[in-house]
Amino acid sequence: MIEPRPERVLVVGLGTMGVSHARAYQAIDGFELVGLCTRNAAARSDLDAEFPGVPRFERLGEALEALKPDAVAICAYTEHHAPMAIEALKAGAHVFCEKPLADSLAAAEAVVGEARVAKKALLVGYILRVHPSWTRFIEIGRSLGKPLVMRMNLNQQSSGSSWEVHKNLMRSTSPIVDCGVHYVDVMCQATRAKPVLVHAVGARLTGEIAETMVNYGHLHIAFDDGSVGWYEAGWGPMMSETAFFVKDMIGPKGSVSIVASEAAGAGVRSSDHDTHTKTNALRIHHAALDPSGAFLTPDTIESTEDEPGHQELCEREQRLFLKAIRGEADLADHWADAVNSLRIVFAADESMRTGRAVSL
Repeated sequence: MIEPRPERVLVVGLGTMGVSHARAYQAIDGFELVGLCTRNAAARSDLDAEFPGVPRFERLGEALEALKPDAVAICAYTEHHAPMAIEALKAGAHVFCEKPLADSLAAAEAVVGEARVAKKALLVGYILRVHPSWTRFIEIGRSLGKPLVMRMNLNQQSSGSSWEVHKNLMRSTSPIVDCGVHYVDVMCQATRAKPVLVHAVGARLTGEIAETMVNYGHLHIAFDDGSVGWYEAGWGPMMSETAFFVKDMIGPKGSVSIVASEAAGAGVRSSDHDTHTKTNALRIHHAALDPSGAFLTPDTIESTEDEPGHQELCEREQRLFLKAIRGEADLADHWADAVNSLRIVFAADESMRTGRAVSL
């Protein structure tokens, strides 16, 4: 059997995620990394050691014309996602796009529409969907009965270059949009119910961002099955490291919690990407009582010590992308879910601006 030729891929945006995905393309036999596109490309000497000989470009249009890649990975800042994705799709390339897919709901729907017209694969970087521990977390959550109460946060105390990245992100995207799409997506997977109402509050804790932007946000979401959830996200040097990582679900039959002991341990920083997905263990609480009123079954702990790290998760995402390119994975539901999670977090942004709950 003749092996299919590797998919020639261009990576756009070479920050933390872009470099991780570029590494993944180098590690996977089905891909060939043929180009890197980033601002100040010629000055990025840090890329020389890892990606020797890989051509570098300043502009996407220039790279598309020179390389004619089979696929493009878009890892730039959020405001560039939709226009770059559409440009790549129109050029005949499949697209992997980091989350969130776009900086507006209309733009996200336009990208999905272009992928349908072009008949190309479009995979959005929902990294938790390829994480076995998070898949198990959702599976257990679904077994707890309805309604569900879901509590999640990811606060990041950032300084130096990390704070600069966060400020750049906040030119277009608040923390509850940028990070919230992951965890709202988890809630939607767990409930399999329709979101009906969103309310959010936010605070601007620094003068280093636009007056219309907040660097802290807290959203509440209600579903049509009675389930509710909250999500909290804050960025900046003022953020607390206490309880920066809370992930659990509660139902009539009990609860499941991610026991992120390492993520909250001494010397571990909330700005470390590995802590954002690490679970360490799942604690399952059983609500059933015996005739005396005592718990019938003690809590159980499922170890997840062998879970993949951040780089392996990026490789899992790109293997899924390769399957989609080769027609081995249907992404229709993935597109619908990506747009749905954006609809919720953009409603939260609207609620913060207006001070009113938003019906969906």
